Amino acid sequence: MPYLPERLYAELRRLSMFRDQLTEDRIRELNRLHREMKIHFPEYKDALGKVDGAFALELLKEAPFPSELKLLGTEGIRNIWHAAKLRGRGYSRAKEILEYAEHSVGRVDGAETAKEVVRWPAGGILRLDEKLAEIEDKLHGKCREIPHAENILEISGIGENILSGIMAEMGDRSRFDDAAEIQKLSGLGLVACSSGKHKGETKISHRGRKRLRYWLFQAAKSAVAHSPEFKELHLYYTTRAVNPLKKMQSLIVIACKILGIIFTILRDGTKYDPGKMLSDIRRQEKQAELTAA
Repeated sequence: MPYLPERLYAELRRLSMFRDQLTEDRIRELNRLHREMKIHFPEYKDALGKVDGAFALELLKEAPFPSELKLLGTEGIRNIWHAAKLRGRGYSRAKEILEYAEHSVGRVDGAETAKEVVRWPAGGILRLDEKLAEIEDKLHGKCREIPHAENILEISGIGENILSGIMAEMGDRSRFDDAAEIQKLSGLGLVACSSGKHKGETKISHRGRKRLRYWLFQAAKSAVAHSPEFKELHLYYTTRAVNPLKKMQSLIVIACKILGIIFTILRDGTKYDPGKMLSDIRRQEKQAELTAA
């Protein structure tokens, strides 16, 4: 049945969807910028470093191509950043950018028109970044209003961005009897790919809310990268003697485990316990030893 979230979860859903739309718009503008820069200043990535960073975008908005950069000189480049009130180590790149501009092999024909094509998305990305920061601040505030959210945020690697994405797609926890129902909703439920006498591999269904599946997978990757206990769990799944998993399979299992932890915390208000989470490893190891004996 269709589900329309209410109250807090309705606001989370709308804010999360708006964030996704802004992110897609940003990617689209960045692709336009890349296309023109590759033609008229092919060395731009080496020259600018992080192309979608504030220093690069402010410069591209004013002087995107070698001819303009050479006219500005080192001090002119720094003045653009100074006028934008930027702070940081980016000022040290001015001389290097100018050197790349002086030896560029970019195309000159059509550069005047292409400048406008670059300047527009550069300014657009800066505006989108401001709006994205505003929306994410609102999302973080709404995320903190979820009952027991602070207990979930104790998991290393699970921040407001990931949790708000999960809750926006999942909605009110009380409409589910157990975590398995949410797992099915996300498309992480297991299905057997078999037909007749053919017995294929068991895979996830990919049916359901793909954004929920996306955020759960992001939660698994982030937890494995930043949380010692999930890193240990990932290592165990991928190196165990009996039925070792591939890295992607392990991340999917960990995503489902994180979902179970989130569901339990939301339902019971319990604190996150890394030791209890890792107890599965010890239980499975003991069972393997008994089977071998």
